[in-house]
Amino acid sequence: MSDFETNTKTVDVLIIGAGPSGTVAASILHEKGYKVHIVEKQKFPRFVIGESLLPRCMENFKKANLIEAIEANHFQKKFGAKFVSEVENCDFEFANQFTKGWGWTWQVQRADFDKVLADEVVKRGIALDYETEVTAVEFEDDGSSTTTVKNKDSEYHIKARHIVDASGYGKVLPRLLDLERPSDLPSRTSIFCHVKPKQVSDSPERMRIIIIVHSDNVWGWIIPFSDGTSSIGMVGDTEEMNKTTGTMEEQMRQWIANDKALRERFTDSEFIFEPRKITGYSSDVTQLHGKGYVLTGNASGFLDPVFSSGVTLATESGAKAAELVAEELDGNVVDWDKSYSQHLKDGTKVFKAFIEAWYRGDLQKIFFSKNPNEKIKSQICSVLAGYVWDKENPFVTKPERLLVNLAQLVG
Repeated sequence: MSDFETNTKTVDVLIIGAGPSGTVAASILHEKGYKVHIVEKQKFPRFVIGESLLPRCMENFKKANLIEAIEANHFQKKFGAKFVSEVENCDFEFANQFTKGWGWTWQVQRADFDKVLADEVVKRGIALDYETEVTAVEFEDDGSSTTTVKNKDSEYHIKARHIVDASGYGKVLPRLLDLERPSDLPSRTSIFCHVKPKQVSDSPERMRIIIIVHSDNVWGWIIPFSDGTSSIGMVGDTEEMNKTTGTMEEQMRQWIANDKALRERFTDSEFIFEPRKITGYSSDVTQLHGKGYVLTGNASGFLDPVFSSGVTLATESGAKAAELVAEELDGNVVDWDKSYSQHLKDGTKVFKAFIEAWYRGDLQKIFFSKNPNEKIKSQICSVLAGYVWDKENPFVTKPERLLVNLAQLVG
């Protein structure tokens, strides 16, 4: 036996990345009887942003049979979203949404949450190699592949019939296959951290995300966790965000002092880690799949944090990819453009329309309008809950036109 054969593992599906997208895909494929192997570049637990989930995620966690494992860890339940300005507020309860679906989800420290999901798939017998980096991939004409990976001890190969790239911001296949392209969303900057307030409120607002309207081009978030700590952050035009000076902690303290919602809740709070700043987080790719591979989660692109679409699109793409990979491995013909790419593009288009309306100021006009129409509010609530594939909802089928017209009407 050659050295190559000795150092080669053979599986049905290689999954790159052990975040929510990868573990959802792995769980679904494993339950369908396929041999799955996950490689993850980092060691869990590890910090990552994207902490406020949407109810639509629950559909995909249910498909992957992961709800019970998550529930056992007592993460903060989330029942809605509250938008606040200096003088106004607007509350959305997911239970009142237009679309029939889940009325709640979770707010999570991703280091702990992702470890829970990863540990659960390992318990089920799925191989997961941490601190293992993909260095090369070679595809055959039939879509099968040989992937070279290395860890601190060795280099080895994984032969697979299909690859699911759930590598997140690492974008393994987009880098190796030259699939990256710039996002058409403007470059923005975010500064964020976790804080421990001196007094933990038991207010019902703990069970929702709070979105702060700070100014025309800056907004913030407050995401309470079950242990009494919170994630806080500010996002906006890079020029505006860079007006604060000093260390990262000093800059975050300036934002807390200058914003009413943060000042009232977090003045003199303890910082759990030094604040971090990210610029130019939006990204895109030229294609979502190819012969023998599919991109999921942030490996397929990222929009903006304002409506917490990241994990929803990650779990949706992970679940959909797993189902289609299984169909193909079963010998069925899969129309990847229609069944995968178009499906994800349809949902992404709705989120993007809402994101652009937010940065235009249209949504703020709608949210803070006097005497809102309750039916319209419920339809918008469904989008905020992540149900962006419900074709019965007019804010899904024609979001751009409706948001512009409605903003003009209430304005």
